[in-house]
Amino acid sequence: MCGICGTVAVDGKVNLSRSILEGMNQSMLHRGPDEGGIFLDDRAGLGSRRLSIIDLAGGRQPISNETDTSWIVFNGEIYNYRDLQSYLQKRGHQFRTNSDTETILHLYEDFGVDCVQYLDGIFAFAIWDSQKKELILARDRMGIKPLYYTLLPDGQLVFGSEMKVVMAHPGVQRDVDLIALNEYLSYEYVPTPRTILRNVARLAAGHILVYSTRGIQVRTYDTLSFRQAESRPPVNWHDYADGLYNTLHSAVQRELVSDVPVGVLLSGGIDSSAIAAMMVDIYPGKVESFTIGFEENSFDEARYARIVSKYLGTQHNEMTLTSKKAVELVQGIPDILDEPFADSSFIPTFLLSQFAHQKVKVVLGGDGGDELFAGYPTLLAHRLIEYYERIVPWTLRAHVAPYVLGMLSVSFDNISLDFRIRRFLSGRGVPLLTRHQRWLGSFVDEEKDLLLQSWIKPVLRETYYQSFDHARSSDAEEPYNRILYNDLRTYLEGDILYKVDRASMANSLEVRVPLLNREVVRFANALPFDLKLKGLTGKFIFKKAMRGRLPQEIIQRSKKGFNMPVAYWLTGDLKNLLLDMLSETFVTRQGLFNYAYIKGLLDDHFSHKKDNRKPLWTLLMFQMWYNHYIQR
Repeated sequence: MCGICGTVAVDGKVNLSRSILEGMNQSMLHRGPDEGGIFLDDRAGLGSRRLSIIDLAGGRQPISNETDTSWIVFNGEIYNYRDLQSYLQKRGHQFRTNSDTETILHLYEDFGVDCVQYLDGIFAFAIWDSQKKELILARDRMGIKPLYYTLLPDGQLVFGSEMKVVMAHPGVQRDVDLIALNEYLSYEYVPTPRTILRNVARLAAGHILVYSTRGIQVRTYDTLSFRQAESRPPVNWHDYADGLYNTLHSAVQRELVSDVPVGVLLSGGIDSSAIAAMMVDIYPGKVESFTIGFEENSFDEARYARIVSKYLGTQHNEMTLTSKKAVELVQGIPDILDEPFADSSFIPTFLLSQFAHQKVKVVLGGDGGDELFAGYPTLLAHRLIEYYERIVPWTLRAHVAPYVLGMLSVSFDNISLDFRIRRFLSGRGVPLLTRHQRWLGSFVDEEKDLLLQSWIKPVLRETYYQSFDHARSSDAEEPYNRILYNDLRTYLEGDILYKVDRASMANSLEVRVPLLNREVVRFANALPFDLKLKGLTGKFIFKKAMRGRLPQEIIQRSKKGFNMPVAYWLTGDLKNLLLDMLSETFVTRQGLFNYAYIKGLLDDHFSHKKDNRKPLWTLLMFQMWYNHYIQR
């Protein structure tokens, strides 16, 4: 597991700077504290920081082929590299190391860019082919490992594992992309391929970029298909439960490949608990589990992790997150995150990674299960609102419901009743995809119309949610499968995986996600939707697969999430920071937002008239990022 960077000028007309490359490499020291390396010739410079997991003694990057004509830097892990290595040796390749990195390079020699088709793992890599004068960038199928790039006016292509690595190059301009800002306000993150900077892009999951004298060419090498799922006749769940368990168990076993100890991040939800159960089955009595608890009762779920740990027999480690510790971390978020990001669960994810790193270098996590198996309450809410609009008379929906909503007192607790009801009713009469984004995100279009300065609005007039583009590109006919596809390509990649990568790598910890292993994803996407959301039961087939293998209390518990008491913080410990970042002076000088609208959000929240935690936190995270990276 590493961080990678580079700068390439294929025409050889630009003098590449070693000092700039070293600066980029140093900016990601946290991703690979064990060692660093640089390759530089007259057309390409590659840099790497290494967190040693496989082939501890060897495997230093950059790595070259036998003739030193191709060089690679690699971030990730390839789980089937030993099989590939054996295959390549039989074809005559000579290996200098026992690393998965070198395996990719030799595979490229035989199969070119199609080498990615053979890789089972999480990866972002760059290969410089000096004979072809080509740079190849590739990213894994689900977007677990990040990769950013930009093309400078002088023809240099600059890339890196994080955007701040790219920004460390002095030639990169820091201009806010207004379309990306619009998307950030809606999503609480910037969806791929855009970033918050106008000229910097994120390579999409399952894509390859080739940079040569012909310019930049980007293409997909893997797509998520639902065609098989929708062409199957009605099925019995018994036919698939054991198949799912065996597929996931096999993935967990493959992803335990490591030359250092491996632990598990255990939340007490069914996903991470299932991963822990399979790890214990493979290595009984040797699995270290890590969880985080909270002071505030409505947010604390640590007891569920303790139940699972006791049931499975893991060596359990638990820490309690105090408000003081969390608020202290908020101040430093811009140093860790190089894009505005409004998912407050980054805070416990970071602190849990920090805690786990004290004992292990590698952990397995349960991310991806909700997107693959319809585990989010949002999907259930879509089904419920269809019942609501079909059964409840129009008069009650139009007059009585708003009156009852107005009578509810505002609570700042975790997913309180009034919060859920208000969110639910905000989806009345709204098309499915628009409703989905409205429920998941922060600002809706009518709110952004009040928030943004008038000069910005013409720029945004023709913009559209990425969700709709993804839905159109999917081969799914079933509307709910389109929702799942959208979540896999937006929320999972842009929020969940971004959060986990930055939180873990900031603490030099590798997180692997067996639920997003290519074989598990293929199995899940071939399942009829009715086996995922059956009636009002989400993750139906996943729960059936884990019956008898986990406590029933864990299998049946409802999804809660890794939420933070942001609403309270904004009226307490973070109030001064909030007022500073959203002050009239700052907002006016910045020139993006209307202060009068922001003041209304603040006043309503401070007086408990409205719970504005989501819009205010979204704005606070953007302002802190802007203050750190743009204004200074």
